Amino acid sequence: MKMHERYMAEALKLAREAGRCGEVPVGCVVVCEGKIISCGMNTVEKDKNALKHAEMNALEEAIKVKGQRVLRDCDMYVTLEPCPMCAGAIQNCGIKKLLFGAYDEEKGACLSKWNVTDSRTLVYGGILKDDCEKALREFFDRLRGKTRGACDE
Repeated sequence: MKMHERYMAEALKLAREAGRCGEVPVGCVVVCEGKIISCGMNTVEKDKNALKHAEMNALEEAIKVKGQRVLRDCDMYVTLEPCPMCAGAIQNCGIKKLLFGAYDEEKGACLSKWNVTDSRTLVYGGILKDDCEKALREFFDRLRGKTRGACDE
C-alpha cells in the first residue's frame, strides 16, 4: 500500500467510526514528518456544534501537539473534499499538502465547486476515492432506510 493510501485508510477508519455514531462519515488525519500527529472525525451532532467538522477537530489537535498555529510542515488527509469553512482553516493554518478522497460537487471548496486554497497548499483529490464514496453512500442509504447498519440490529 502506498504511503498516501495508508494515511487515507486511517482517515477512513475514523470516518466509519463517525458514521457508526450517527455523524456524517468523514475522517481526517494530520501527518508531520511521516507520523500521524492528530486525528479528527465529524462530531457535529454529538457536540451540537456546526463547526466540529473532522478537519476542524484534527487542526485543533495538531495545533495543540505542535504548540503553534502554523502547520507548514504538515499534510492533511481527509475522506471528503473540504467545505469552504474547513478549506479556509486549512489555508490559514498553512497546511503544506491537502489530500482528500471523495469529491464534493455541492460544497467542495478545493477542486470541485470552488477553490479556497492558494498555491501554498498543494491539493490532491481522489485518494481511495471509491472507498471514501462507499462509506458516505452506505451511511446515507442507512439513513434513508434502504439498508441496516451494525447499530440498527
